[in-house]
Amino acid sequence: MDVEKRQVSYNIKFVWLICIVAAMGGLLFGYDWVVVGGAKAFYEPFFEITDDTPLIRGIAMSSALFGCIIGAIVSGMLADKLGRKRLLISSGLLFTISAIGTGLSWSFLSYNIARIVGGIGIGLASNLSPMYIAEISPAAMRGKFVSINQLTIVIGILAAQITNWAIAQPVPTADQLRLLVNEASAVAVMEKDPELDFQETKQEALDILNQTAFDYVRAEFPDIVYFKPTTDEQIEAKKKQDNRIVAAYISQTWNGSHGWRWMFGTETVPAFLFFLLMFFVPESPRWLVKYGRNDQARRILARVGGADYAAAEVRDIRDTLAGEDIARVRFKDLLEPKLTKIIGLGVFLAVFQQWCGINVIFNYAQEVFQEAGYGVNKMFLNIVITGAVNLVATFVAIYTVDRLGRKALMLIGAGGLTCLYALLGTGYFLHSTGIHMLLLIVISIACYAMSLAPVTWVLIAELFPNRIRGAAMSIAVLALWIACTALTLSFPHLIKALGANGAFWMYGGICAAGFIVMVRSLPETKGKTLEDIERELVD
Repeated sequence: MDVEKRQVSYNIKFVWLICIVAAMGGLLFGYDWVVVGGAKAFYEPFFEITDDTPLIRGIAMSSALFGCIIGAIVSGMLADKLGRKRLLISSGLLFTISAIGTGLSWSFLSYNIARIVGGIGIGLASNLSPMYIAEISPAAMRGKFVSINQLTIVIGILAAQITNWAIAQPVPTADQLRLLVNEASAVAVMEKDPELDFQETKQEALDILNQTAFDYVRAEFPDIVYFKPTTDEQIEAKKKQDNRIVAAYISQTWNGSHGWRWMFGTETVPAFLFFLLMFFVPESPRWLVKYGRNDQARRILARVGGADYAAAEVRDIRDTLAGEDIARVRFKDLLEPKLTKIIGLGVFLAVFQQWCGINVIFNYAQEVFQEAGYGVNKMFLNIVITGAVNLVATFVAIYTVDRLGRKALMLIGAGGLTCLYALLGTGYFLHSTGIHMLLLIVISIACYAMSLAPVTWVLIAELFPNRIRGAAMSIAVLALWIACTALTLSFPHLIKALGANGAFWMYGGICAAGFIVMVRSLPETKGKTLEDIERELVD
């Protein structure tokens, strides 16, 4: 407890190095989680998934999330028994197998099995990477170092978005294909609209046209005409036909047969690198003390802050562990009233991070940007823009989390998203399209990335006592992935039943409720050792 008050010379290079390697689990988590959103437009025609099969669409999007649930359960059972390092090595191996398996999948079943394997890796890494970093970082800088895990998640997200954008070959819009099939109908419409240029639009389509795919579309949709819908019914009918036309085109292109495979397969390189590097990272010193390996823990902590720091830390860690049975993990201990309250708060934070709604922009980017008026090609560019904003905003969180504190940032995130979702929902309700809708989405992502995204992981890595941290955190992470799975499975039905406007209004209501709960119940943990936090919340 006193160690942070003394002048300690930390070996920042060492801490940065091991934290970055451990946080590679976050990078793979981010890549694996988001790559599916960009590949979706291309693997769906391959597996014949359409608007009329929302359940199958949801399964394809969420199969990895079922693996996340399994991984979180396994982590809860084994993290306190086997330690952090061995399970993180296992997650690297699972990511590698999944990347190769998804890229080579030959059927819908094999695709989902490979995605589930990767999901197990995510479930392990999402629990253990922030926990490991929290357990080895000095208290005064712990928020920053745990936020590195979120930074690597965001880098993984951006890497997936850039990879998808780079791999995908250009695809004409449904309107461009209508124009080429029936030029007369396009000329008739465009002559009445001075903002539309027939020759320019036609040339743009011809520049990227795959003739074989176009011939297939023309044979499948010989009677399609270029038109501008005027009623809600016409708008909805046109969107459905747009999806069918573009899916038919994609099904006959390299994108639909091979491109999406490379999007998944590219993950193999960082996954295998993570697997190898984790062999050179030390075990968590707090886990070592828990199992009586004080000398090993002391050597690792000495590399962090010197011999005096190590001795004081080991002594402080031992003081918070439960006597003679410190190495045993009994899940019934989690039912102690004080622990139940803390675990309940951790579960709430984990679920709220998912149900605040921002993840649907990543997982269902195609639908969200189509609703905002963008075709496939502009959709990929816009997704990369949102990923870059996500990355920059995460640096804001890293800079402020140990200055402003955890609670302030969480309240900024919940309150900001409440307002932004109200505007987004209104925009979709009015069928508003264009750059202002993209800006609202970008600002929402920035708000989330500088607050709820990183700080939730910091808090759930800090709140739980040493003796049950692995089991308790796994419960919170399990709740997170169940919430994420429910969100991903339900979104196709939500957007069909409520529309994009209703979905965003609903998420705005959830954010407002989360803001109220956090004002009343969330403690501030900045600058405190894990043992100090434990004493305040449990003793």
